[in-house]
Amino acid sequence: MSVKELNISPVGRVEGDLDVKVYIDNGKVTRAHTQAAMFRGFEKIMAGKDPQSGLIVTPRICGICGGSHLYCASSALDTAWGTKLSPNALLLRAIGQASETLQSIPRWYYAIFATDLANKKYADKPLYKEVVKRWSAYVGETFQIGLTASGLPVQIYALFGGQWPHSSYMVPGGVMCAPTLKDVTRAHAILAQFKNDWLEPVWLGCSIERYMEIKTWDDMLAWVDENESQRNSDLGLLIRAGLEFGLDKFGQGVGKFLATGTYLHKDLYNNPTIEGRNNALIQSSGFFDGENYHEFDHMKVSEHVKHSWYNDQEDGLHPWDEPLPTPAESQTLHDSDFDSQYSWSKAPRYDGHAAEAGPLARVIMNANPNNKDHQIKDPLFGDIIKKLGPSVFTRVLARVHEAPRIYKFIEQWLSEIDLDGEFYTKPVEKDGKGFGATEAARGALAHWIEIKDGVIKNYQVMAPTTWNVGPQDGNDNPGPIETALLGTKIEDPLDPVEVGIVARSFDSCLVCTVHAHDAQSGVELSRFKL
Repeated sequence: MSVKELNISPVGRVEGDLDVKVYIDNGKVTRAHTQAAMFRGFEKIMAGKDPQSGLIVTPRICGICGGSHLYCASSALDTAWGTKLSPNALLLRAIGQASETLQSIPRWYYAIFATDLANKKYADKPLYKEVVKRWSAYVGETFQIGLTASGLPVQIYALFGGQWPHSSYMVPGGVMCAPTLKDVTRAHAILAQFKNDWLEPVWLGCSIERYMEIKTWDDMLAWVDENESQRNSDLGLLIRAGLEFGLDKFGQGVGKFLATGTYLHKDLYNNPTIEGRNNALIQSSGFFDGENYHEFDHMKVSEHVKHSWYNDQEDGLHPWDEPLPTPAESQTLHDSDFDSQYSWSKAPRYDGHAAEAGPLARVIMNANPNNKDHQIKDPLFGDIIKKLGPSVFTRVLARVHEAPRIYKFIEQWLSEIDLDGEFYTKPVEKDGKGFGATEAARGALAHWIEIKDGVIKNYQVMAPTTWNVGPQDGNDNPGPIETALLGTKIEDPLDPVEVGIVARSFDSCLVCTVHAHDAQSGVELSRFKL
């Protein structure tokens, strides 16, 4: 049988244009290429501008993770300027970050991922009718409940950030808000509504506290069968249908995981430094090579551009050493030469390795036995990775597993705000280099800044999608999604839903593009035709 070539565009839903080319031999993917079809030029926009431009510009990179970019932009300046952060400032930043991630869980699950399970590919499975009834796009019984509930956590963000998305309330030295008791009480009420409308009755079928008792994969399977409420919850159905549909059999990926960590402890990061960040994290950072855990060191991060549409850059540079992006000529998916440059995404590597970023990486770090007492200690996904390995199923399960814990964190942090305390300390501006990172809903996000003569000399953003959709590196080794697609069975080449399921399990997001205009004249400065 001859090798079939499929050009699939777009694979992404809602959040940008991920294109994929796969080669199919005997019904299986034997070679895959991911193509980020839009250029992101935000780094170029900020060059030569005030160092605080990142606080305004970078949250506009993404309408879903704008708060995460703001978190990184303010943190990068904190380390460059040597600011002071009060406990209140760290709590309000953590609440904002956690609220943004919490909203994304039901929104991503129902709108981006679960609708694929209602595809006719699974029509012969016993649980198919129930999946269609609940998770069909727009008309599913719990699709609408989950989507509606996803709007609640960002109301908490807006209480403190003034708006969501695209807030700028996090600044070097703290936050630009001083909440009242009414604000905190309102936030508690919104959080409770999220739990009562969706998290407990629809998603878990039990209390948050009961769910968080699960420590092993065997515990999880026993929890599903413990009673009808849990078995028939949406999470119970995901576990039963996911295994019945075989989601645990494909989409393994590179088997190496990276997390930059997030939620800085209110009493351990009052004098921010790059070196002190790892120990202050509540959700730990790290690199897991499939066998062993390694401490995260941002100096081991590099980017390759051999297969990316950029000129004038060497392979394997650390972001501080990378030049501002110089676009090369791009091609359409059909016309691309995949032995040469074929994507706007660069290819990040950690210590030379391709690494998966995202919720699965985070929950694997939570199982690190070396985590400190103030850090999350959750052995569940250490056990799941040993017993099931990475796959579409474990990746999706990791994403939704985070919801109850994030809920409890926000509840705790709201109760710890000192309404009479400080929220902002004015910093002293100076030249230097800074690094800020967090965990966006999709995974590791980091900003690097260099300030010279009072303006931005260099600014580099590395998003979780860059880690996951990146093309081959300088040694022609594929990126995480390219690897995850290898070996995937394509049942119907006219409806290759399996490719979408793998790609969407990573929640790839490629909304970033260039909009460069002269603000005074309105003249368009650049156009990039794709």
